[in-house]
Amino acid sequence: MEKALDILILGAGWTANFLIPLLRERNITFAATTSNGRYVAGSPTLKWRFDPAASGPEQTKAFGVLPRARHVLITFPLTGKGQSALLTSTYTETHGAGAFRFIQLGSTGIWQSDPEQAPWLDRRSPYKADDQRAVAEDELLGLGGCVLNLAGLWGGERDVRHWVDRVATTKEAVRGKTSLHMVHGWDVARVIAGVMQVGGTGTTEGGEDSGWDSVGRGQRWMVTDGFVYDWWSLFASWANIGEDDSKPIKQAEWVYELMREGGVRALPRPMEALGRCYDSRELWQTLGITPLKAGLGL
Repeated sequence: MEKALDILILGAGWTANFLIPLLRERNITFAATTSNGRYVAGSPTLKWRFDPAASGPEQTKAFGVLPRARHVLITFPLTGKGQSALLTSTYTETHGAGAFRFIQLGSTGIWQSDPEQAPWLDRRSPYKADDQRAVAEDELLGLGGCVLNLAGLWGGERDVRHWVDRVATTKEAVRGKTSLHMVHGWDVARVIAGVMQVGGTGTTEGGEDSGWDSVGRGQRWMVTDGFVYDWWSLFASWANIGEDDSKPIKQAEWVYELMREGGVRALPRPMEALGRCYDSRELWQTLGITPLKAGLGL
């Protein structure tokens, strides 16, 4: 039987541009797939796509080309009942006996404001269980997998300042902007590697160990950089990002108008005024690491 890699990345997209260099740096063995077999972060990938509607023999053939890996990272969304079970069972059936560890990337958007916990939410707070991505994630958790629900992603070509004209085109839109939660791609990579390494990278193929049982098996984690950003503060601090940097952008002007109208004395506004406020301290404490790229570079 072939020796298992440490991790297989199913769907090497934006996150893989940060994850693959980190895996190389830490000598963690890996393989990755893309829909077209392109190079990602200087590494070749396998051409592969998950088709939940494919027949049994087609699934077996498709999964049979994938390498054997201790950890399988699923970066694309699975939805509804059945897809998580199909993916995990087919991979297991086509790669022989082994305690494979499945990690799914999701979104913190499943957590909405909860009057009973306002304004703070953490990974154990109630979430939208009927959300189709959450349904698939819950299925994976029940099968012993791990879910990393990521806040807004930034880094590289993703610059939150580029969102300003898209998310706030009017004063009323600015009025409605409250909290924002983000995490840098490099820190996402460090979290993924941290989950693997706290649980054991899997260079041996023994049974599950207490590390994985505590950090991975059936665990849903909220992944943010530890900041709760106030959109108004961001608009105000980016006042000079317009074409004419000697004149404030209209969003900044609207913020100061709204402050006067609403009696907001200074920014940032109190947490209670920002609606959802995510508390992700437990993740960083459990992994024993600290975010490297917190603060949006402000």
